[in-house]
Amino acid sequence: MLSYVLRRLGYGLLVLIGVNLLTFVLFFSVNTPDDMARLNIGGKRVTQVQIEKWKTERGYDKPMYWSAAQSGAAKLTDTIVWERSASLMLWDFGRSDARQAVDIGHEIKTRMAVSLQLALPLFFLQVLVSVAFALLLVYFRNSALDFWGVVLCVLMLSISSLFYIIVGQYFFSRVLRLVPINGYAPGLDAIKFLALPVLLSLLSRLGSEARLYRAMFLEETAKDYVRTARAKGMNEQVVLFRHVLRNALIPILTSAGSYLPYVFLGSLVFESFFGIPGLGAFIIEAIAGQDFAIVRSMVFLGAVLYIASNALIDIAYTWADPRVRLS
Repeated sequence: MLSYVLRRLGYGLLVLIGVNLLTFVLFFSVNTPDDMARLNIGGKRVTQVQIEKWKTERGYDKPMYWSAAQSGAAKLTDTIVWERSASLMLWDFGRSDARQAVDIGHEIKTRMAVSLQLALPLFFLQVLVSVAFALLLVYFRNSALDFWGVVLCVLMLSISSLFYIIVGQYFFSRVLRLVPINGYAPGLDAIKFLALPVLLSLLSRLGSEARLYRAMFLEETAKDYVRTARAKGMNEQVVLFRHVLRNALIPILTSAGSYLPYVFLGSLVFESFFGIPGLGAFIIEAIAGQDFAIVRSMVFLGAVLYIASNALIDIAYTWADPRVRLS
């Protein structure tokens, strides 16, 4: 197990370096430091003096990849790629390009706490409700309930999440006035602001998740061990929960584990529409303002979370099925 984890960490480090460099190259292939300066300074008449000042303040006046004027290691370290991308490997996120007063590392810590308040309840509710609904359909398979349940799942996964947001805000906030239409408050007051986004996000994903789990469970019910359990006289509830659900844990862990990065990074759409100051809204603001410092930091953080979640999923396989060996 230890050797496997160390090997995965080594692979993950190489992936992080590759993602970091690729993000840097792609961004600067379409945006030069001069373009970034003009966008952030604004106005119709931007002078070259203003552009050079902006670049100097943020370190974009240095060579991109290689500093021929320097000597020794400074040829590599006194460059934009080193100071703006290699520093991420040391978890130094730096400051925003658009607003120098914004410490990206501090913003990530603050906003991640807000995103977790939205994403953690959603994560557990999504797995619980989807699995329960799928088991219900499998229990009543080949019945009218199963048929209309599948039809409902197809309808739900065919509808855009934006539709759920617009209808949900109008019905629950404008008509019934049960919750605020958007915004956020710290502490226990956050519940009334997060309840609707959690509900709508759950509904937007329930169709696809429940349909996937139903297909998994139906595949398990056709196997020999299930027929043997029924032949021994076990009732259907025991068969589903003790045998089918337990043997379907690996695909459930795979599906649920792939959602883990979103638990930390937040939901881009829902945080933006509901005015929740989490990491999702932070990313949208950075993309709209072409703030490379924030974008590269969030891409790097997303890569770290995906690598970590995949490693955790593999380790969880050994808990779900003792026959699995990591070697």
